[in-house]
Amino acid sequence: MKTAFSYNDARLEKNVFGLTFKNPVGLAAGFDKNAEYVDELADLGFGFIEIGTVTPKPQPGNDKPRMFRLTDDEALINRMGFNNLGVDVAATRLQYVKKRKNIIIGGNIGKNKLTPNEEAVKDYIICFDALFDVVDYFVVNVSSPNTPGLRDLQEKEPLMHILNTLQQRNAKNGVSRPILLKIAPDLTDSQLDDIVEIVSSTGIAGVIATNTTIARDGLHSAPSLINETGGLSGKPLRKRSTEVIRYLAEKSNKAFPIIGVGGIHSATDAQEKLAAGASLVQLYTGFIYEGPALVKRICKALVRDSTIVE
Repeated sequence: MKTAFSYNDARLEKNVFGLTFKNPVGLAAGFDKNAEYVDELADLGFGFIEIGTVTPKPQPGNDKPRMFRLTDDEALINRMGFNNLGVDVAATRLQYVKKRKNIIIGGNIGKNKLTPNEEAVKDYIICFDALFDVVDYFVVNVSSPNTPGLRDLQEKEPLMHILNTLQQRNAKNGVSRPILLKIAPDLTDSQLDDIVEIVSSTGIAGVIATNTTIARDGLHSAPSLINETGGLSGKPLRKRSTEVIRYLAEKSNKAFPIIGVGGIHSATDAQEKLAAGASLVQLYTGFIYEGPALVKRICKALVRDSTIVE
């Protein structure tokens, strides 16, 4: 459907991990946690929409206030804590969306706060099974800073266990779905080396780089805002997320696709991510600050720059 916000051009199409995206600009997880607004968001020109993070059981998330706008930095700090209505609600809603909309949908999955890390794989399996028929790809989220202990699952052994388990389950379905891993920007080079090895050994489809950061370097907002706990997103994350993308692309010799997210507030920011090695990009905080016209501006700029589109 063509709307005032959409920009259609065949040169924008990209085939990534077996899926054809009408354009490379997507909406990151966290905006539509419960798949409530996929219809409306699809009309804003996005090439794909990622719902979630969803968990097996509904949970309220962390106490409010839990989202803070740092306008002087064009950033957000959030400590939402995977607030969602549970995976079954999202799955039911997506059954109807998929019948009507020609939009690629990703399912971002996580574990409930009260599930111990030793049993985390069970939560990922429940979400994977519930969403399998209604999403086009999966994202394993072990990188949010707002669920206690979740980032410990980024360590090599527990992460391999989760991804291998889901891959085995993926193969059993006859029809497989691309599985991606969303990583934190705060990983060291050594940990990023592990990520490259993990992607190779598990055979997952790719990586989303990056989630929010716990770093607070170089901010200009009031200390009362800067000192709020949670994940920082927006312009201050742009440079680091691009560095992670470039490192993964170069270290792996572009062996797997990367979705670049973090600090994209302009077409130039999106082009920077693509030039660093990303195949697709996602918006969240930039979408909040710049509005829905940002998607169209990025797409038009990409068409002008054929070397990026190709």
